[in-house]
Amino acid sequence: MVYPKESPQKKMGRGKIEIKRIENTTNRQVTFCKRRNGLLKKAYELSVLCDAEVALIVFSSRGRLYEYANNSVKDSIERYKKACDPSNTGSVAEVNAQFYQQEADKLRNQIRNLQNSNRNMLGESIGGLSMKELKNLEGRLERGISRIRSKKNELLFAEIGYMQTREIDLHNSNQLLRAKISENERKPQAMNSMPGSSNTFEEMQSQQFDSRNYFQVDALQAANCYPQQQDQIPLRLV
Repeated sequence: MVYPKESPQKKMGRGKIEIKRIENTTNRQVTFCKRRNGLLKKAYELSVLCDAEVALIVFSSRGRLYEYANNSVKDSIERYKKACDPSNTGSVAEVNAQFYQQEADKLRNQIRNLQNSNRNMLGESIGGLSMKELKNLEGRLERGISRIRSKKNELLFAEIGYMQTREIDLHNSNQLLRAKISENERKPQAMNSMPGSSNTFEEMQSQQFDSRNYFQVDALQAANCYPQQQDQIPLRLV
């Protein structure tokens, strides 16, 4: 039985690497640089994605130090020692609670500083500020006022442009209406200027009424005619 030959494309690809010490110095140094950068990148991604405290320490074969820590390497080491010290009476939960308490204190201080800064911006609690702090506050206020004025001018210019566009539209609409009105006024004048159309509607009605009454009967005149005709008839005696 003859089996089909495998194409060279199927044989291509990255094969498995045997995990052992690389004997070639150049290859070992290149591999160290690549793997070190990948390890540091993974440590950074882990700390950001999972909100974990990561501390990484790497020493090369030549004794060079490479480290990464999202907080501090020393603080992480101290925390590690406290968590792993068997003589420590506190548990890991207590150590974590202490760490979170420190973080909460930092956040409270930041909130307090922001509140004081806001009061200073409003002109409150500035009696205890030094000359340098007052100058910094003045500069912040001037920068804030300049930004507010620029935003105000931007809105005003936008409103003016809108009103100008609206004015042009209304002017065009007014011209169109005037043209329609003048056209409607010219139509009756054109009809009156036509031949035979000078009489008004009332005159036409009066003419129609006169044409219907063209035959006038005089009752008195007719009654006077009958006796004259009877006188002219001769009488015959039987």
